[in-house]
Amino acid sequence: MKTSCLIVDDEPLAQQLLQKHVQEAGSLELAGACRNAMEASVFLHAHPVDLLFLDIQMPKLTGLEWLRLLKDPPLVIITTAHREYALEGYSLDVVDYLLKPITFDRFMAAVEKFFRRKQPCLPSARQEQPAITAASFLLKSGGKTYQLIADQIVYIESVRDYVQFYFDNGKKLLLKYKIGDLETELPPHFIRVHKSFIVHKGKVTAFTATMIELGAYTVPVGNNYKAMMENAMWGK
Repeated sequence: MKTSCLIVDDEPLAQQLLQKHVQEAGSLELAGACRNAMEASVFLHAHPVDLLFLDIQMPKLTGLEWLRLLKDPPLVIITTAHREYALEGYSLDVVDYLLKPITFDRFMAAVEKFFRRKQPCLPSARQEQPAITAASFLLKSGGKTYQLIADQIVYIESVRDYVQFYFDNGKKLLLKYKIGDLETELPPHFIRVHKSFIVHKGKVTAFTATMIELGAYTVPVGNNYKAMMENAMWGK
């Protein structure tokens, strides 16, 4: 049985592209498409769905404002042209945050996150293989797909067109990825603190306005990220 989904976006071209991606995905069934939050509310009362593709900037009521009002919302993938709402979106426990124009491979990565969230523990074919859990996420780089365990990552550093992962066991992993693209694919407990650094919030042992300590590691805090970092750390 396919997963039902609803597109909520006031831009016709954006709706068309998402409808094309849904059709090509194979695992999704489009239940409908709405132009604003009011239409979507009426639709959901009559036709509950499993997944929402939700735009942010819409007339009268933004996607995030509407999402806060929903009593029991389905899982949500944000679709927007505005990067600055990412932290707020993840604070509402969205599955993923897609920046327009949305490519099909990025769309499918978000859909895979949805299925992992929906079924956090998949049965393993072999006893010795660990199950994929909600704490895992997938990244594609260099023709390979990497499964990473979020709570094993201390921080991530941008190195030109690559990112270096630093793990709590001392190991490192270098992947071809731009940090801005990676930022939208990480679970919500990762926060951007500098143009070149993303840290795991749960690994922070101390911080000031200019630096963050993560055990034996220290990373700088950029001027443009101070307010976001402090709000994230204080839970605001």
